[in-house]
Amino acid sequence: MTERQSGTGAGAARGGAEATRTRPIYTPAADIYDTEDALVLVVELPGIRADELDVRLDKRVLTIAGHGSAARYEGYSLAVCEYKPGDYERTFNLPDMIDDEAIEAVMKDGLLRLTLPKAKAGPARTISVKVG
Repeated sequence: MTERQSGTGAGAARGGAEATRTRPIYTPAADIYDTEDALVLVVELPGIRADELDVRLDKRVLTIAGHGSAARYEGYSLAVCEYKPGDYERTFNLPDMIDDEAIEAVMKDGLLRLTLPKAKAGPARTISVKVG
């Protein structure tokens, strides 16, 4: 996972734009597997529950966003904290071959698994040409 630059000062955000967030923004690590029927996208999102996650598809751009916080366990005191609270964001441009109506997402053990089915190709057909 990589951390993008964040802050509140002038020019602190990417591209010199003014930052509006006070929490760090992380780019989660991801693996993409290509199978015969689908692309499978696995994204690391430690500390994020499924109900805190926003997965959107808009014009072939898949956006994954969520807010992670350090877990607190009753009866324990934190000795080392490597999972930092912050916002997680990642975008992917999907190829045209993906059937966007059949995408499935499952969150388990800090990993988001998205199955992106490939669209089935229809049979070849002849297109008649009319005289204009």
